[in-house]
Amino acid sequence: MNIRSIKDFSDKQHLIFVASTKNQLKEIGFSKAELDYVNSKWEKDSNNNIAVNQYNRWVFVLSFKKADAYMTAENARKAGAKINDKLNQEKADKVQIAGNADLSIAIAEGLILANYQFLKYFKDADKKQNSLKEVALVGVSSKSINELESVTGGVMKARDLINEPLSYLTAEQLAADIKKMSAEAGFKLEVLNKKKIESLKMGGLLAVNKGSIDPPTFSILEWKPEKASNKQPVVLVGKGVVYDTGGLSLKPTKNSMDFMKSDMSGAAAVAGAIYAIAKAKLNVHVIGLIPATDNRPGGNAYAPGDVVEMYNGLKVEVLNTDAEGRMLLADALAYAQKYKPELVIDLATLTGAAAAAVGEYGIVAMGNLEGTKWQKLEKSGNNVYERLVRFPFWDEYGDLMKSKIADLKNIGGPYGGSITAGKFLEHFTDYPWMHLDIAGPAYLQAKSSYRGTGGTGVGVRLLFDFIKNS
Repeated sequence: MNIRSIKDFSDKQHLIFVASTKNQLKEIGFSKAELDYVNSKWEKDSNNNIAVNQYNRWVFVLSFKKADAYMTAENARKAGAKINDKLNQEKADKVQIAGNADLSIAIAEGLILANYQFLKYFKDADKKQNSLKEVALVGVSSKSINELESVTGGVMKARDLINEPLSYLTAEQLAADIKKMSAEAGFKLEVLNKKKIESLKMGGLLAVNKGSIDPPTFSILEWKPEKASNKQPVVLVGKGVVYDTGGLSLKPTKNSMDFMKSDMSGAAAVAGAIYAIAKAKLNVHVIGLIPATDNRPGGNAYAPGDVVEMYNGLKVEVLNTDAEGRMLLADALAYAQKYKPELVIDLATLTGAAAAAVGEYGIVAMGNLEGTKWQKLEKSGNNVYERLVRFPFWDEYGDLMKSKIADLKNIGGPYGGSITAGKFLEHFTDYPWMHLDIAGPAYLQAKSSYRGTGGTGVGVRLLFDFIKNS
């Protein structure tokens, strides 16, 4: 999608106009009959999406009822998504957006993200391709355009990764695709191969990989401006299980394995966020860590009852091989200590319990972050409508992770599954840290406005907004 800034709108192209008052409607150049029609539809303090067919173009007049700023922005994104559908039905290739600049950006964001398609495996992809190719915003700064282009581009990169099947996206291919992203956006990338991972004794990642014929990878992404505003880096960690069968603890339930290509959504979010941060040239030092493998019940697969020595030396009794994400995340979190980070945030489709608790409507959060940093992260969640639901993190949940034969076991009891998973990860941290379980919103079976279907790229916009405003 081409996104650009223009000084004024044309009367020859499709137009989205954001109006706060009826008086602003005169700026559009409506005929008296058209103006009368729009005025008749206008409802004070209500959301409006009034469409006027001028034969050579459509004009969409939007107004939004008074609400919290983040809710108004979300309503604007959803309006943009609806208009995107209409414009593609009309085979439009361009649209311009005018009126309120901030809401214009939100509308454009919703429209652009709704326009995303994953058509790689269709024979007739060219026929299915959306017609809309350009969005022009009136009176919006080049900086804002760059940020919009960067963050929506990062979301789309993440969605592409999530939507790819294992037949393409092995751990090594994930690293190769991230390498292409690094070349495009300008961040550094180092990929550790299996031999290096073995030398580092990353037992969790290696254990999960034992059932696979494909080797694991550990990708280190870094964006470091010359005069970064932070002395210590922010480290982002993403779960990169490119496919999850459950291992020997094979997933038993209907539909439980069908979409497990999406179990690397945390990795996709980290890669997409650093891509966006680098493209926008945000002045913050950020590091991404992505441990990646598939989890299969192959001939040498790790088994329930095994004891695994982790990167930091802790020994873990494995009681369920389907609790694999925390095993490789733990190694990455322990590895993050070497950077003396200001803050670490991990993202993972970690537990069905998180999805059961909040559905697709929020992200389960837990950790030790307090004060201003937590408030900023929570606010960013609201800003982009990837809302955070903070769960309790009491010591009693940690007691459920005690093993009778090792330092830890990798599952707790039947209750509080998302929290006990977080308490397991806590043992591998010694810095300010938040764990985000994105199991609910990461992959959608039915269309949800601008989030679409399939991989949503959840976490990219959240992390970008947080880093930008830190």
